[in-house]
Amino acid sequence: MLEIRPAALPEFALLPAIEAEADAAFEALDPPISIADFPAPDSAQDYADAFHIMVAGRPPAGFVRLEIVDGQAHMAQLSVSPQYARQGIGRQLVNAAIAWAAEAGFHSMTLTTFAHIPFNGPFYTSCGFSELPHEQWTAELAELRHHEAFWTPREPGS
Repeated sequence: MLEIRPAALPEFALLPAIEAEADAAFEALDPPISIADFPAPDSAQDYADAFHIMVAGRPPAGFVRLEIVDGQAHMAQLSVSPQYARQGIGRQLVNAAIAWAAEAGFHSMTLTTFAHIPFNGPFYTSCGFSELPHEQWTAELAELRHHEAFWTPREPGS
């Protein structure tokens, strides 16, 4: 079990590579999803500007990025280096993020994900998340989803 902790300033420079490595998992799916149209990984400065970043391990094997959307915690990014995949690190990071947000006074946490991807939807459901009906989306969450719709991979056949 790796230590989960707030990211140290020098570690922000390591996070773009972890994000890029984790994104490559989409190309290993059957059928593969090309990441060519995904947004480029954030920069070290983008991570430094984030509301809160927690990392797993020294040096980081993965991270979770939290932002604020409509006054509540929002899990904007969860990435684990493929060499550490399927070892429970992502779940540790999610659980730590939920605990941190609760301690910080947030009453809920949202995230957006590719729910049809086998390693996404079921994983987040097992972490206690559920799909929020469209009519319950807040204004900022709706705007975020609208923005993401331009680069979200589609389910095969859609």
